[in-house]
Amino acid sequence: MKNKVLQKVFIYSSASIAVAIFLSFIYIFYPKLPDSIDNRMRDYLFNVRGEIPNTNNVVIVDIDEKSLQSLGQWPWSRNHVSTILQNLTQAQAALIAFDVVFAEEDRSSPHKVLNSLNIKQDNIPNYDKILAQTIAQTPTILGYQFELEEKEHLNKTAPSIPAVFIEKNKNRDSNFLIKAHGTIINIPTLQENSYSSGFFNNIPDDSGIIRSVPLIISYDDVIYPALSLEIMRIITQSNKVNINYSNEGVESISLNEITIPTDRYGRLLVNFRGPEKNFPYYSAIDIFNNSFDKSTIENKIVLIGASAAGLLDLRATPFESIYPGVEVHANVIDNIIAGDFIYKASWVDGLNLIAIFLLSFIIVFTIAYTPFILNPIISIGFIAVSCFFVYWQLFNEGLVFNLFFPIATIILSAIVATLLDYFYEIKQEEAIKKKFASKVSKEVMDNLLENLEDNSFQAMEKEVTVFFSDVRGFTQISEKMKDARSLISYLNEYMEPMSNIITKYQGTIDKYIGDAIMAYWNAPGDVKNHADKAVQASLEQIAYLETLNKEFEKNNQPFIDIGIGLNTGEAVVGEMGSIGRSDYTVIGDSINLGARLESLCKYYNSRLNISNFTKERLKESYIFRFLDLVTVKGKVEPIEIWQVIDKGIATGVLKEELDSYHQGIELYKSSNFSQALEIFQTLEASEYKTNLNIYKLYIQRCEHYLEVPPENFNGVYEHTTKG
Repeated sequence: MKNKVLQKVFIYSSASIAVAIFLSFIYIFYPKLPDSIDNRMRDYLFNVRGEIPNTNNVVIVDIDEKSLQSLGQWPWSRNHVSTILQNLTQAQAALIAFDVVFAEEDRSSPHKVLNSLNIKQDNIPNYDKILAQTIAQTPTILGYQFELEEKEHLNKTAPSIPAVFIEKNKNRDSNFLIKAHGTIINIPTLQENSYSSGFFNNIPDDSGIIRSVPLIISYDDVIYPALSLEIMRIITQSNKVNINYSNEGVESISLNEITIPTDRYGRLLVNFRGPEKNFPYYSAIDIFNNSFDKSTIENKIVLIGASAAGLLDLRATPFESIYPGVEVHANVIDNIIAGDFIYKASWVDGLNLIAIFLLSFIIVFTIAYTPFILNPIISIGFIAVSCFFVYWQLFNEGLVFNLFFPIATIILSAIVATLLDYFYEIKQEEAIKKKFASKVSKEVMDNLLENLEDNSFQAMEKEVTVFFSDVRGFTQISEKMKDARSLISYLNEYMEPMSNIITKYQGTIDKYIGDAIMAYWNAPGDVKNHADKAVQASLEQIAYLETLNKEFEKNNQPFIDIGIGLNTGEAVVGEMGSIGRSDYTVIGDSINLGARLESLCKYYNSRLNISNFTKERLKESYIFRFLDLVTVKGKVEPIEIWQVIDKGIATGVLKEELDSYHQGIELYKSSNFSQALEIFQTLEASEYKTNLNIYKLYIQRCEHYLEVPPENFNGVYEHTTKG
């Protein structure tokens, strides 16, 4: 038992380790697809959480469809943009930032138009200069874009940065920063008059969704800030930007007292506040017309960007597939102000791997030692707990844990454990079958397994054919054996083939009683022609004794002879015994009669005795010899005892002997004792007699009744033997 437990623990431990190693291998070496699924799962958690309020520090001036209809297609004349900046400044905006780039000169500027017509006049308005002057006089910073792919004819002009970037604990091999290959910057007139600028690249992941935003990009070995980072640097009056490294890459970015956690590439995972329009939006035309509530702009960070579809600044986020790019920057700024960052700590990978191993062990062993029906509940429960844990850590602690791999571990471990459980149960079932098969035939066993719900094992009355066999002279045999072990081995050599023959003919072995075997047919499963099956099994056992005794003779072991009794009748069948220990068996008068028939084999010098009840139910042909009538204790009517000699029909000398014998029996039954005596004496003297004892028995009876005085004989012969 202990070995089986250890074996099961070893198998399930190996399975859980295999699951953990397999998933860990994917986690480390092939993370791309799992990461994509994990991101989708995290998007769902954002939607479950729903919209949360922002800090009310950022507003958006929107270049929307309404503004385009009023001011014309983009880009607008720079004097219009200048008007917007002036109105925002008059509303006392804290800072104004552009999520657009002015990469070309204003073609609508009067000086540009006149120059193209080769008309030279003094004091012609230059809209670019007007905007440049406005930028210089207002709290405005410009935006630009990096080219992240290698192309021909890239602009290599680098924007100026007023801040100092300090890289702390950087190793020579820490080349994780995103690298740019070119720039798309504002025209020099504007760029030179801006206090500062920042890039506004929003880089979607492989699934096309914006989930993180780069706060820094390396260009020509110089580090440049994102528009959102530069805004916060100016707001916090930080002259230095510290980039903190760990062995895995960038760990965080510091602005004075603010530390912004990032991934190894310097990207901030955006804690989106909700769907589109979570921040206040103002149509650019309303700002241009100065028709807005100035108090709502006072001391706010103003981002100028576009939501109009034609301007192609729409992105996909965890909340929705069409989301203005400018609002992504608003979310980043709001994250930094609120400090409610979400980030993946450097130690999370190790914890994720530990979780894979722990979960695989817990799930496999939990499922292994609980009922099968609870497996789905266990799996769903662990998945729910994992989802809640990841959700709590994400939105309450800001830590990003992998959700895909815990769920994959739970599901895969549950499948593996269920399969192991299934195959283990099959193995156990096979062991039970093997054990059961030693007591019943394969057909009976299969029938029981197929009909487990039909109350086959409940107590009931049923017709059965019972079998009892016993070894003749077993006491003398046991005395000849040198020790108990030899006796048991010898007895098993006899019991095994006898048992196999019983189960071969669909019988059920009830018990072994020393050298005796008790079996029955037609229970627990139905057995067609069960009386014939019992007789055929008995005849085959008797025939097999010749082969078995030859083996015993070779080994100098005693010969075995047996007697078998069969009876057919109603019996009570079912589980009987105590609550803690029970056995499936048969009881009743018909069973007792079967035992009596076996015990009379020696008396009648027969190997196979059957009752008339069994004989009446036989469908096949057999060679019979009537033996006697027996009055069984508790019964009024006598029972016929028949000897089964063989299967088939008697022929030749045997037929003549049996015909003569049964003629004598009829004369005996009719009290014609003198003629019966002559027949029995003739059979006794015959050279081909097959049962000397039975002839002697009836000779003695005939002689006894012939000696009874006629006056004492009432004409009725009491031809019964008490048994």
